[in-house]
Amino acid sequence: MRIIKTLILAGLVAGTMGWGGIANAAERCHMAWSHYTGWEPMGWIQDSGLAKKWGQKYGVDFRWTLINDYVESINQYTAGSFDGVAMTNMDALTIPAVGGVDTTFLVVGDFSNGNDGILLKSRDPSMMGLKGKKVKLVEFSVSHYLLARALGMNGLSEKDVSVVNTSDADLGALIATSAPSDAFVTWNPILMTGRNVRGITMVFDSSRIPGEIIDTTAVRTNVSENCKKAVVGAWYETMKVMAGVGPETDAMIKAMAKQAGGTEGEFKAQLRTTRMFYNPAEAAAFAAGPDIKKTMEFVAKFSFDHGLYKEAANDRAVGIQYPDGTVWGNPKNLRLRFDDSYMKLAADGKL
Repeated sequence: MRIIKTLILAGLVAGTMGWGGIANAAERCHMAWSHYTGWEPMGWIQDSGLAKKWGQKYGVDFRWTLINDYVESINQYTAGSFDGVAMTNMDALTIPAVGGVDTTFLVVGDFSNGNDGILLKSRDPSMMGLKGKKVKLVEFSVSHYLLARALGMNGLSEKDVSVVNTSDADLGALIATSAPSDAFVTWNPILMTGRNVRGITMVFDSSRIPGEIIDTTAVRTNVSENCKKAVVGAWYETMKVMAGVGPETDAMIKAMAKQAGGTEGEFKAQLRTTRMFYNPAEAAAFAAGPDIKKTMEFVAKFSFDHGLYKEAANDRAVGIQYPDGTVWGNPKNLRLRFDDSYMKLAADGKL
């Protein structure tokens, strides 16, 4: 009986003092991110105290957690370990949406404009030099998509290569110790480091397909308004600093370069191949524009046609909803949504 009373008292004290007890329990708003140039701001949001600031503003336990393996971060989100995740438009479709998780794009952060590429160590440093090669990449990710697009644009097909599924956590070391005839597809910062390896040539990059590889902040559609507002508010406060000039911006760039494992010069070079949407109004317009529909239809059809997921039958196909309410795919199975409303709130200063 004494033990029970002690536990009850401890719980009351913890709640009163904000130790996570029932009295002060905040709604969970836990987000996952992995290393990529356009997502390094997530680490800064967490480390700078902005996550705490915006979490307190909206009464949620808001935090960003780094997961070193990109696909694993999405898998953990899909499994319910996180309420949101940084991921691309294609991977959102082929992993959580197909897995039954109703997902909403809150922020369109950027699109890759050279941040993803194909590396080859060969006497024939060209796309044709890939023929017959084993290509290491994160299978069924945007790297796989980029490879297939590049092959198709150069008169080749996936039958001309062998895809070797490889974690992004391992790609850097494999590129650094690569042998002749090795080929890889990856993204920055791994891509930039890999390009400096002797004998390596980048034979194709995402600047050839601008606007197709879109980097987003996505959440479960049913998370609260408070969580969504905290996430978007923190992001655009960060974008304001990142796009600025002065000591705070310099410190932020330095911190992001360090956490990405490179120099400030390398990180700034990576930003030049990232089409960042620093302005929320511009991001909202992109999310609501006609090109996004064409891109997603192309990505979805490509995914179906290339067997990137099994359940592609019409009655099970995923529905994709756009800001104007239109739907591509199965309207009875909406699992992916573009929502420009929170970006608009940020643009209007209402967060």
